[in-house]
Amino acid sequence: MSATPIALTGDSLSFGDLAAIARDGRPLTIAPAAAQRMAASRAVVERYVEENRPAYGLTTGLGPRVGHRLSREEMADFSRLTVLGRAVALGAPLPEAVVRAAMAVRLNGLLAGGAGASPALAEALAAMLNAGVHPVIPGSGSVGASDLCLMAHVGLAAIGEGEADYRGQRMASAEALAAAGLSPLALAPKDGLAVCSASSVSAGRGALALHDAEALLALAQATAATTFEGFRANLTPFDARVSAARPQPGQAWAAEDLLRQLEGSLLREPGNARRLQDPISLRCTAPVHGSLRAAIGFARPAVEAEINGRSDNPLVLPEDDEIVSTGNFLTPLLALSLDTLTQAVAQVAALSVNRTAKLLLAPLSGLPGVLTAKGQGRSGYGPLLKSGEALANEIRHLALPVPLEPRWSGDGVEDELTNAPLAADKAARALEKLRLILALELAVAAQAIDLAAPARLGRAPAIVHAAVREVVAPLDEDRSLSGDVMRLDETLLAGGALLDRLAR
Repeated sequence: MSATPIALTGDSLSFGDLAAIARDGRPLTIAPAAAQRMAASRAVVERYVEENRPAYGLTTGLGPRVGHRLSREEMADFSRLTVLGRAVALGAPLPEAVVRAAMAVRLNGLLAGGAGASPALAEALAAMLNAGVHPVIPGSGSVGASDLCLMAHVGLAAIGEGEADYRGQRMASAEALAAAGLSPLALAPKDGLAVCSASSVSAGRGALALHDAEALLALAQATAATTFEGFRANLTPFDARVSAARPQPGQAWAAEDLLRQLEGSLLREPGNARRLQDPISLRCTAPVHGSLRAAIGFARPAVEAEINGRSDNPLVLPEDDEIVSTGNFLTPLLALSLDTLTQAVAQVAALSVNRTAKLLLAPLSGLPGVLTAKGQGRSGYGPLLKSGEALANEIRHLALPVPLEPRWSGDGVEDELTNAPLAADKAARALEKLRLILALELAVAAQAIDLAAPARLGRAPAIVHAAVREVVAPLDEDRSLSGDVMRLDETLLAGGALLDRLAR
């Protein structure tokens, strides 16, 4: 773990900081101002309890039992029962990084003050994250009207029930807490609802997906520029005047960035392009990559609102000494924007596979067929294209919109859904597959450059080509290429090593 903790304020959690907490185990602290905000919000909750004022889930039952007023005796145990009764998720557990992201998002939401949770609940979640106690959260149980039944498993672990992972071992939560030097939490009134009633899994996974999407867009740009060198692409479609003629969001940025990456290339000089007009998969890289940039821009505010907003129902308003009913738990824009992101990823993936195919076609590229100089008795990179097509097809399947059919649970009270967890899961899986597709294109583009032997490469393609050749050798004789692509993915793409080199 890094020695530098990330201070959570309730309103300033970035995608990068969340990724560091979720994936790198960065420790965190609670900012003093956030602790004060929580205390002011909690004071309102305690006044409601003392005066027995009606407040959903605090002095009343939940869902269809909202009409039931809780006695003082019932309130004492209602938070614990809320968690126990709603920890009903099923299926394979969520990955550790997603669990950590969900916990961090919910903790940040508590610090925003809308939940009215006790400081002890926030401190317990922070301690569990810092100690590496990760609740086992089965993956199926939310339809996007808050991740209630998923997040209940976080509350379950906090009170010493259910299971948790600790230092690579799955065990009873009570044992995991004890091994980490922590004690089970005694939930105060409203704490049970506070830990459950938010879309923290969907938002956390969505934020990680956007963090990955931004990195993959940068990789897609560098990969395309490398392919341009091997193909001897015509760069006129990236002229600023072309983008200005039809100012689609993202296109001008993508075109300008591609030309920047190709600074120093012979392709920037007139007369060096192979063709007057290239296939669409090369010619239209800027509009397609620009669309992914626009989709990221569309999703960003929706996800930021979830990880830094107050999505609680009911919502505590300490400035007005009120607790009010809300619909902030519903996530239609989150689901819509993540679906849009996945659809944009599908277009980028298809373009990458098609660019790769053009490098393999001798009549188009001017290079040996399937990029082997050994002749027609060799397979070269030809069969590898099938794997790229398979991955692109899988992404297209993931890009289908999540269903929005109505539901009628909770005695007809809970009659709307968004399926945001499914949208976030699909986006995350599509991005992982896109990374493999880009690794495949890089392997082929490097071979194309070796065969084309341009006298001078642009800055980014030169860096990319050298990095690829440090990991995989040129293809002289047929060999299994799966290992090449997987090594490129694991060594250069997955951890950000290639982007680090390009940023120097």
